[in-house]
Amino acid sequence: KYTYEELTKILEDHKLWLNDNKTGKRANLENANLYKANLRYAILSNAILNNANLVGANLYGAILEYAYMRGADLYDANLRAANLRGAYLVDTNLSGANLSGAILCRSNLEIASLKGANLYKANLSDANLSGVDLRDAIFWENG
Repeated sequence: KYTYEELTKILEDHKLWLNDNKTGKRANLENANLYKANLRYAILSNAILNNANLVGANLYGAILEYAYMRGADLYDANLRAANLRGAYLVDTNLSGANLSGAILCRSNLEIASLKGANLYKANLSDANLSGVDLRDAIFWENG
């Protein structure tokens, strides 16, 4: 588990890396324990989050464009209004996640679980939904 300071440093370095600053560093949070982490409005485009534990994490409004999140556990996470355009979410657990208003255009959700997820007003255009579990998913207001 990362301390607040460690996570803040990783996010700052990643932001520099995205701006092509030689002092920055791409965020590699593969296998990280980010259980219930507060990543509200975090900028994690192109970050590596494969197999990360993001159960109950707050990713409200986060920018996760083209992030690598294969096998990540986002059970019950708040991804409301998050930008996941082009994200690699293969075999990801998004069960019970709040994805209302999220942008998932061109994301790869192959064999992901969206069981019971809130997808109200989520943009899924051109997303790969092959083998996705959408049981009990919410697609309209008030379920």
